[in-house]
Amino acid sequence: MFSERILNGKKILITGGGTGIGKSLGTRFLELGAEIVICGRREEVLKGTVAEWTKTGGKASYFVCDIRLSDKVDAMFEEIWRDRPLDGLVNNAAGNFIARTETLSARAFDSVINVVLHGSAYCALAAGKRWIEGSHKGTILSILTSAAWQGRAFMIPSATAKAGVLSMMRSLATEWGPKGIRAVMVAPGIFPTPGASARLYPDPAEYEAQVARVPVRRVGQHAELANFCSYLMSEHAGFINGDCITMDGGAALVEGGGGTVQYLHDWRPEQWEEFRTRAARTVASQSNKA
Repeated sequence: MFSERILNGKKILITGGGTGIGKSLGTRFLELGAEIVICGRREEVLKGTVAEWTKTGGKASYFVCDIRLSDKVDAMFEEIWRDRPLDGLVNNAAGNFIARTETLSARAFDSVINVVLHGSAYCALAAGKRWIEGSHKGTILSILTSAAWQGRAFMIPSATAKAGVLSMMRSLATEWGPKGIRAVMVAPGIFPTPGASARLYPDPAEYEAQVARVPVRRVGQHAELANFCSYLMSEHAGFINGDCITMDGGAALVEGGGGTVQYLHDWRPEQWEEFRTRAARTVASQSNKA
């Protein structure tokens, strides 16, 4: 897609970059000349991903960091800056699951809010204050979903957290824009990853029906998203600031903020329990394989 290494020399941190979309972004950023730093809580996953990248000649490193804890985030950024400043931050780490909102505990709600909203804010603040102190330009990219502005039934914690990130990013775009810091966002639609599929699509038949409702009649390819995010992180997108680009094949235009989950209103309690057990088993199995 690109005729030049548009990210050449840039140092970019991707939260949750060891798997899924974060790993796909990192792989493409490396191909386009960037140095990549990833962070997460599972060292074996981070180490494996970095090993894959460095075998191909890319410069990559990792930090084990729980971004829910502000002191851990600040310590990580201190270490990153010892070498040289970041040029970009990708707030990719996320958490989501389907549940009846009235059954959620405070702990379940916080498990998503603390990663998606607090973690994104802690990382943005840690990067921003250092960029400003050093008069260094930077770009923050946050991965959102259309639920940030539409809402989403049965996914209240994630919708709430993403809405908070959307507001934060728009606010930073106007406050930090004059300081050379851009804040941009992408809201992907269905880009299949094993973990998300297990947690968000309880009925395989309904998943196929949801794909069929996408106007372009297919899911997104990770390469498409990675290429677009590469553009946003590059100097070629220097006039894009404070906007969220939806990349979902037009799905958000027909969903209307949760139309694809309306069938869940008719689920019986035993169906919810069966799904919860099955999803937990699938996620645990995938974690063991990683």
